[in-house]
Parts: sequence; structure tokens; C-alpha cells
Amino acid sequence: MFHSFEIQHGVLVFRDCPDECPECHHSVFPLIKGNNYSYIPLEPDNGMEIYLFMECPRPSCKVCFSTRYSFVIKAGNNYVFDYDWIQTFALKTVEFSDTINKISESFVEIYGQANQAEQYNLDKVCGVGYRKALEFLIKDYLISIKADKAEEIKKKFLGICINDYIDNTNIKLVAERAVWLGNDETHYIRKWVDHDVEDLKGLIELTVRWIEMEVMTKEIEKRMVKGIK
Repeated sequence: MFHSFEIQHGVLVFRDCPDECPECHHSVFPLIKGNNYSYIPLEPDNGMEIYLFMECPRPSCKVCFSTRYSFVIKAGNNYVFDYDWIQTFALKTVEFSDTINKISESFVEIYGQANQAEQYNLDKVCGVGYRKALEFLIKDYLISIKADKAEEIKKKFLGICINDYIDNTNIKLVAERAVWLGNDETHYIRKWVDHDVEDLKGLIELTVRWIEMEVMTKEIEKRMVKGIK
């Protein structure tokens, strides 16, 4: 979808727009409020950032917010800009099951903070937070099932803990790969250049799901055994 404003020496063309309201988080096509915009020249390449004022079209919301567009190219008399930022209002919260909250409240808290950083477009630090959350999830999970090894688990590197103490092959598989991507977020040179924070979050989610399934399976097994007796 394109928006455009005529100016004295050509046309400002804006490609794409946010597809979600930053307040109500519904999928929307926001309305541009008038023909007003502000701009910031960028040095040294004489580029430009333009800010547009938009409004959520939902009658129950109608919140106004700023969006940022960055200059891409001049094509004839058209100055083309791409959408790259939206003002954040109400942050989304990430909910986890009672099973995960019981295993590791620290994981839930750290993951939530990393997610808030991501929503504020702090893309250089949110990955580090997700990596820390993963460590608390895995170690707290292992301590919950191997209490006698608690002190060892706390002191060992996460990768070693996964290799030495996780018996479930599915948890081990996704947790190992989550650690690989998580470590990339803390290192100067990236090893997994074709993967990003979204891939890391996906692997953490899979780790969470496999842990939940293992815990639920064991609980059902216990209850069924008691029923047989």
C-alpha cells in the first residue's frame, strides 16, 4: 500500500505502513491525519527520515501515533520512503502456562523484559535477554527434575548442562540449537548469519512446549499408575 504527498518539487511516496495498532494491537490499516509530516536530515549521505501522524480506524480505539519512514531512492520527481518504525504505547505481554511459571518464575520475568526491549526496538539488547531467559528456563527445569545435582547444574555452562543432564531427545535438540543462536547474540562475530532473534524466540518456544509436554506426560502417568493400584 502506498501513500503520497505532493510537494513543490515532486512527490513524497511512502511504501507500506504498520499493520497493527500500537495501542489495541488489532490488525488495522491506519489513517493518515492530514498532510502534516516532520523530517530529520541524515548525514553524511543527505538522506532523510520522515515522521507521519496516523490514527487507528477502530471506533473503540482511535488512538493517534507517529510512524517513521526512511528515504530509499529518488525516482524522477518521486522521493520514495520505506516504513521502518512505529511509536509504542501499550506493550504486549507474553503469557506462559502454570507449568512453566512453576518451573521458573525467573525465566518468565526475564523473557518478558527481553520482549519489552524488543517492542521498544532495542534490537541490539533484546537477544541477549532472550539468551539469559533460556539459561534460567533450562537450569531451573533441570533442577526441578534432578534436585540432587542442583549445585552442579548452577555452576556448569548451559551447553554442558543440556548435554549431560537432559534425557528427552526433543528438548535436547531444540535447546541446543537455541543456545547456539542465543550465544550469537552475545558475541562480536555472528556464526549463524542466516538466523535472527525471531529464530531464537521460535526455538525457545519449542523448548517451552517440549518441557510442558514432558511434565504433563509424567503427571498423567503418575495419576494413571495410582488409579491402577
